[in-house]
Amino acid sequence: MLNTYLDIHPEVQQALAEGKPVVALESTIISHGMPYPENVETAFRVEQAVRDNGAIPATIAILKGRLKVGLSKDEITYLGQQGQSAVKTSRRDIPFIVASKADGATTVASTMILADMAGIRVFATGGIGGVHRGADTSFDISADLEELAETNVAVVCAGIKSILDLGLTLEYLETKGVPVIGYGTEMLPAFYTRESQFSVDYRIDSPEQIAAALKAKWDMQLKGGAVIANPVPIEHALKSEEIDGVIEAAITEMDDKGIKGKDSTPFLLAKVAEKTAGNSLKSNIALVLNNAALAARIAVSYSG
Repeated sequence: MLNTYLDIHPEVQQALAEGKPVVALESTIISHGMPYPENVETAFRVEQAVRDNGAIPATIAILKGRLKVGLSKDEITYLGQQGQSAVKTSRRDIPFIVASKADGATTVASTMILADMAGIRVFATGGIGGVHRGADTSFDISADLEELAETNVAVVCAGIKSILDLGLTLEYLETKGVPVIGYGTEMLPAFYTRESQFSVDYRIDSPEQIAAALKAKWDMQLKGGAVIANPVPIEHALKSEEIDGVIEAAITEMDDKGIKGKDSTPFLLAKVAEKTAGNSLKSNIALVLNNAALAARIAVSYSG
């Protein structure tokens, strides 16, 4: 029945059938993360980073109601041109996008779901969603966290997006039994910055060790994913004192405009890019490329 809805790119299908390493990639960063044509150029570069490190990329989206695991270059270009007219799609949205034969850009949560459907265990993204600042009154908590608790896909990221409440997000992940692994660091990276006031659960210094831990977890049928926090390359990192003030101002503006829910993250990221004269966008691109390379190395070890 699943095949009725799911299209797996032939290259990805062959790699999975032969037990070769595959890395899932999300599509919200293409449609909502940056403008065209930079979004398409970045998507191609991210896929190439996966290939350069020994794995097959599988960019995931919903196009004209079809669940797509692995996109062609033409499909990536199409999605980039659609931009924010593609629906930002999380778990709750998937059946409605499919039924209406619409275009959907997958978030971390929905990318994990489609990757799991196809049998892909490693996923690279920019940063994960989490508990929003002020969630004690708004209850605004990303569906990414619940998916990490339920779905057997490891997410390589630059930590939790710094526009969020890092401490509460870590508490939520702990409650759900989701490990937060620092790649080469004991400190939780915070997306644009390499440091925060919080620690990770485990520091692991090699892709092979991470792959071994993931295999042990899933062999023992301990369901759920893992967060692999990979600090942004030092030459592209922003200073925390610079970015914190920008984020606070952006959140105040967002609240004044009444922007909530799935619209809040794209607004905040765009506003931060504006206020940092584009430096945050450069940092975002660099960290995604860095995460794709690490995810590929983990996938290679895991498949072996």
